[in-house]
Amino acid sequence: MDRRSIIKNAGIAGVLAAGAAPAVHAQAAVRWRLASSFPKSLDTIYGAAEVMSKAVRAMSGGKFEISVHAGGELMPPFGVVDGVQNGTVEMTHTVPYYFYGKNPAFALGSAIPFGLNARQMTAWMMHGNGRKLMNELYATYGMVSYAGGNTGVQMGGWYRKEIKSLADFKGMKMRLGGGLVGEVMQGLGAVPQSIPGGEIYQALEKGTIDAAEWVGPYDDQKLGFNKVAPYYYYPGWWEGGPEVDFYANQKAVDSLSAENKAILETACAMASTDMLAKYDAFNPTALKQLVAAKTKVLPFPQDVLEGSFKAAMTVFEANNAKSPEWKKIYADLRNFQRDQVLWFRFAEAKFDSFMATRKL
Repeated sequence: MDRRSIIKNAGIAGVLAAGAAPAVHAQAAVRWRLASSFPKSLDTIYGAAEVMSKAVRAMSGGKFEISVHAGGELMPPFGVVDGVQNGTVEMTHTVPYYFYGKNPAFALGSAIPFGLNARQMTAWMMHGNGRKLMNELYATYGMVSYAGGNTGVQMGGWYRKEIKSLADFKGMKMRLGGGLVGEVMQGLGAVPQSIPGGEIYQALEKGTIDAAEWVGPYDDQKLGFNKVAPYYYYPGWWEGGPEVDFYANQKAVDSLSAENKAILETACAMASTDMLAKYDAFNPTALKQLVAAKTKVLPFPQDVLEGSFKAAMTVFEANNAKSPEWKKIYADLRNFQRDQVLWFRFAEAKFDSFMATRKL
């Protein structure tokens, strides 16, 4: 249509309305909120959400923004899945095994005792059936997941007393990251406690608990655990490569443009890679500083590992019987792990074991 005709028939106001509407629609800003399960003091695990948020803002030219809120700011740290499910927030950054009570299969999206290491977890998620199977589960909660980081193999926690055998776990009140390892620990005689990261120090200091695990040297030093518990054990056999995830409300994701969906997925992948790199970069220095501060760093006795493995297998069998989702996903994970263990025992393990004996 001729521009002069439009002006003549509609006037200036009509032209402005006709021209402005498409422009406003094309530039409509998207504003999301993310509720984290983690305290702001941890630049690694909490910081990954900020890395993701900044990447989303940069790639969208500021048209898609996700504000990040620390655990407890908008909702309790363990209430974030409910928040995403009911649409109170569009997104969360959390650890799947926190929600073991909803369905045991949640734990499979993060870490199980004697499960995959970080690289194997990424391989299963990206090139096995991991992400597909987990998102089938999350869809029943109105959510979709994206990789949100990994800590690598964790330490086995801080203890007030030395662990000399499996019997030392009997009656021990221990803060643990999820219900699954709690059930395994109960099989060893321990009394598991579920406490958010920001509250662990006070519980350990006051003697409310006898032991606690979080992640590894860098975070643990920041949280000050060495000041209230002298014994630091390894490895964290229940977290060989725990994945941290972003969950997003499915309806909110569906409402995004194709461009913003791609931006979101790319930003999550960036944050996931950055988290593991941070832990690998920062843990060595923190461990040396903890040792210099008289922390006693010790391996778990062999009978602890053997007994824990046996207790874990008992719990897994029980989950197979009570959760069809667990049974299906667990079988796929273990099939994938068999080949991973076969491969890693050759080049990878031999190289690492040799280098561990070299003086550089």
